[in-house]
Amino acid sequence: MKRIGIIGMGGRMQSLIISEFGYFPELQVVAVADPDLEGAKKRVSDIKSLDIAAVHFYEKGEDMLENEQLDGVFVATRCDLHKKYAVEVLKRNLPLFLEKPVVQNEADYWELKEVVESTNGVGMTSFPLRLTGILQKVKEIYESGALGTLSQIQAYNNVPYGRVYYKYWYRDERITGGLFLQKATHDLDYINYVLGMQPVEICAMESKMVYKGNKPADLKCENCPEIDTCYESTKVIREQAHDEPNGEYCSYGEDVGNHDSATIMMRYPDGMHAVYTQNFVARKEAGKRGMRMIGQKATVEFDWVTNEIKLFWHNDSKVEHIKVRPESGGGHGGGDYVLIRDFAAILNGDTSRSSLKDGLQSAYLCLKAKESAEKHIFITL
Repeated sequence: MKRIGIIGMGGRMQSLIISEFGYFPELQVVAVADPDLEGAKKRVSDIKSLDIAAVHFYEKGEDMLENEQLDGVFVATRCDLHKKYAVEVLKRNLPLFLEKPVVQNEADYWELKEVVESTNGVGMTSFPLRLTGILQKVKEIYESGALGTLSQIQAYNNVPYGRVYYKYWYRDERITGGLFLQKATHDLDYINYVLGMQPVEICAMESKMVYKGNKPADLKCENCPEIDTCYESTKVIREQAHDEPNGEYCSYGEDVGNHDSATIMMRYPDGMHAVYTQNFVARKEAGKRGMRMIGQKATVEFDWVTNEIKLFWHNDSKVEHIKVRPESGGGHGGGDYVLIRDFAAILNGDTSRSSLKDGLQSAYLCLKAKESAEKHIFITL
């Protein structure tokens, strides 16, 4: 049995345990730390595979780490606490599973980087997309040379549940670090993972065209006289969109952070460049997340929404359709299952395919993208 401690028992951690831990009965949750103690106990009680009487609860992660004998720790707090608790865990030489983004600013980046290097930190970053079956297959196609000389990468993420980032606590960039770190950190990671190299130059642009306004800070739809007519009100969304995320806050408040679209360009050592764009206004079937890799001989594209790969041959009319089924477990296209499987392997002395250094590298690119967008400059990495 491996004794697991959890710092931050929110919805993400609860869903991981419910959907994936059942495949790995050797992982036993013995301790949970969360400042919302009652909320954490409620979430644990809703997990049928856990015996709440066997779990020790703490308000502070530091207290849990001091009082429990653990084999590994998951850090899944709100984003602004990821670095703090990562450092606490690594200094105790415990294997760490760290949710993204691993840091929020450059000062945190350099601090965590030093700790990871000085402690030879063992653990992994929660980058499930790089471990999905569909991306592994695309990487295999690319590495086979089937595409020929690579000309360009076009990657995209049209987020159909984008209201989450304006109507919930995610709107507060002081907590999240902004949507480059929230979203692009995943996508830049998988692009570089497929290529097997890191960019040497980056630039970015962002826009805020929809989710902006001068409504009072912290205004809730229920207190707004426009609740019956506003396109983004909780009432209108409930009546018209039905299954859309439906937070309680006004999307047009003066306190609403986050861009609603952004684009990043990255240049690689061989001169090839990649374009990645993210949008938080697209809805329902307009949602799309994937990539096109255009080579001289062929183009390959994939989409996590359909779990399908298409391979277009340039000197032939043939188009190959490859359907990839996720491995056991469904979260993030099966990537969550592989994450937990890899962490279980780490606890037995194996190495990670989604390391803490990978998390740091992607966060660094996102921070530089943010700087580029703010200053309107190209940045040499």
